[in-house]
Amino acid sequence: MNDVLIEKVVVSMGVGPEPERMKRAVQIIESITGRKAIKTFSEKRIPLWGVRPGVPLGLKITLRKQPAMDFLKRCLYAKENKIAKKSFDNNGNFAFGVKEQIDLQGVKYDPKLGIMGFDVLVSLQKKGYRIKRRKIQQSVVGKAQRVTKEEAQEFVKSIGVELNE
Repeated sequence: MNDVLIEKVVVSMGVGPEPERMKRAVQIIESITGRKAIKTFSEKRIPLWGVRPGVPLGLKITLRKQPAMDFLKRCLYAKENKIAKKSFDNNGNFAFGVKEQIDLQGVKYDPKLGIMGFDVLVSLQKKGYRIKRRKIQQSVVGKAQRVTKEEAQEFVKSIGVELNE
């Protein structure tokens, strides 16, 4: 019950309000993950940036189970299997960015699409965490079933990643 598992991997990309750049970003993120992207929309109005509520500003894709692990390994290889310790939060999640999509194995440069970076956010959990989200008899997750920062770092070390200061 104390084994740390990957709950999900969220791949996100901030693009901005330009529609042409959004189309290119959708093609890039769908080609590297093999899944359909979902657009994220602005909620605030920022006149200096030309942003108003309802304007699409970014993309995200959620991966679970084996596709999540495979994609995470590809991204960690692009980062030379190194993550900073400050990338971990107190709830056992971690995040890092990949500066260029061509850093991933098997991705070729396409001059029509250009080069864009993306963020990878990894959520970890232990078995038994499902009681928080189930429909019938929802309950609070006990302290022993929460993933700590240290347990998350040990999990990352176990899959062959080095931690930097």
